[in-house]
Amino acid sequence: MAKKAAQPSEAKTNSGGNPVARFTKYVEDSRAELRKVTWPTARDTRRATIMVLIIVAVMAVVLGAVDLALSNLITYILA
Repeated sequence: MAKKAAQPSEAKTNSGGNPVARFTKYVEDSRAELRKVTWPTARDTRRATIMVLIIVAVMAVVLGAVDLALSNLITYILA
């Protein structure tokens, strides 16, 4: 049984040619994809930023406490 020849992919067919035309196509495709994006509202962005800041602050306290505890343990062991 004969095997079928593989079809060239779009990426391979776009690899040659005019660089300006390829860049223009890239920009057009990028704009088309960005139109499909559902952008978050200002409120959503603000809430997410506040949550990130809270989580970072909590993790800083936890890691600081662990660091302090381990430092005291090492000092106790070596003293």
